[in-house]
Amino acid sequence: MTIIANERDVTPAVQKVMERTSDPRLREIMKSLITHLHAFVRDVRLTEAEFQQATRILNTMGQQSNDKHNEFVLMAGSLGVSSLVCLLNNGDNGATETTQSLLGPFWRMDQPMTENGGSILRSDTPGPRLYGTFRFQDQDGKPVEGLEVDIWHASPVGLYENQDDSQADYNLRGKFITGADGIVRFKSVKPIGYPIPTGTTVGQLLKAQDRHPYRPAHVHVLAHKQGFKTLINQTYVDETDYLTSDVQFGVTEALIGKLERHDRPHPEDGEVGEWYSLEHTLTMEPGESRLPIPPIK
Repeated sequence: MTIIANERDVTPAVQKVMERTSDPRLREIMKSLITHLHAFVRDVRLTEAEFQQATRILNTMGQQSNDKHNEFVLMAGSLGVSSLVCLLNNGDNGATETTQSLLGPFWRMDQPMTENGGSILRSDTPGPRLYGTFRFQDQDGKPVEGLEVDIWHASPVGLYENQDDSQADYNLRGKFITGADGIVRFKSVKPIGYPIPTGTTVGQLLKAQDRHPYRPAHVHVLAHKQGFKTLINQTYVDETDYLTSDVQFGVTEALIGKLERHDRPHPEDGEVGEWYSLEHTLTMEPGESRLPIPPIK
């Protein structure tokens, strides 16, 4: 290794070491990372104090992550990185629209099996009733049978059950199996837009940038079956606020569902007061069925 004489020598010296990486993909990633990371440091002329502050921030983010909260996932969304990675890797590698979306920081494994058409309410959860109908199709428009589908969303006060001790475990979460028609139906309550946690590093960033912390109302979906790429989706409620200013940069046209308000009795459940129907068609792409690593336990 060459002795470094000045700042211009640093990047070539590091790149020479990166060349020794045996795995080709890791080598490609590390070489590009060094190129852009070093260029960033030079571009902003990062000071020693700023570098020390940056390392403290990263340490703090690690300390703020736990079984119920993942600060790095939250930060990636708030910087648009999660959305960019998703759109680059789906819809024919970014060439077409896609119903793939962000996983979010609150997916849990082993959600309770629920009969098709059943309720995901597992504790008393006031709010207008929601009747969801999600249709799953392949790229030719044919229904996909036998999909295992996780559905979950925040409560009408904007909290997931793992954030709220007043909710039963796995409230507003359920696992379904599609039939021959490729459809999942579920009963729940209408979600609302909600703020992401602001008492951590991400909240400090938003305050410094004069940004609001709100996400538009949405329902999460994760669907998988052998022969298809695992579908991760957020279906946005089309009458909600913040569709055009999502703090996580997650909304695309293909992700907005059809929400309708009804005052008449529900055809199955009778007089339930004001209720809503939510419909959306989601497209499965061919590929490997592989579950993501759960961001929380």
